[in-house]
Amino acid sequence: MRRKALRLAVAAGLAVPALAAAGCGSEDHRSEPRPSVPFEVSALVDSESVNVSPKKFGAGLATWSISNQTEDTIQLAVDGPTEAVSEPIGPTEVTDSLKMPMEPGAYEVRVGDELEIQATELLIGPERPSSSDQLLTP
Repeated sequence: MRRKALRLAVAAGLAVPALAAAGCGSEDHRSEPRPSVPFEVSALVDSESVNVSPKKFGAGLATWSISNQTEDTIQLAVDGPTEAVSEPIGPTEVTDSLKMPMEPGAYEVRVGDELEIQATELLIGPERPSSSDQLLTP
């Protein structure tokens, strides 16, 4: 009985360091910084113009909330260093969203050429800081 207990103790004593060594990797796994938190941008399109708020913010992912206040179906186009076009937004649908990466530079935000709605300009600054040190962010 003593031999069996001694064997189990020796086996356990050898297994623990072996498992600990197996869990250690030889590579250094440094975490890449997380991207900045997506920035919220509002675009209201009425019969006269495209109104965007805010008009200046830092580069990174932007989530656009688009409100169609016209009596026509529209598509919002964002033209600049990066470009995107929303899905068609009907007058009865009123709102839609668009996600796009924004690089630094000047942008024009407009609707289709068939409507005479004045475009607006945006100025996107340098990249926003990482969200790595912010609690409860995606």
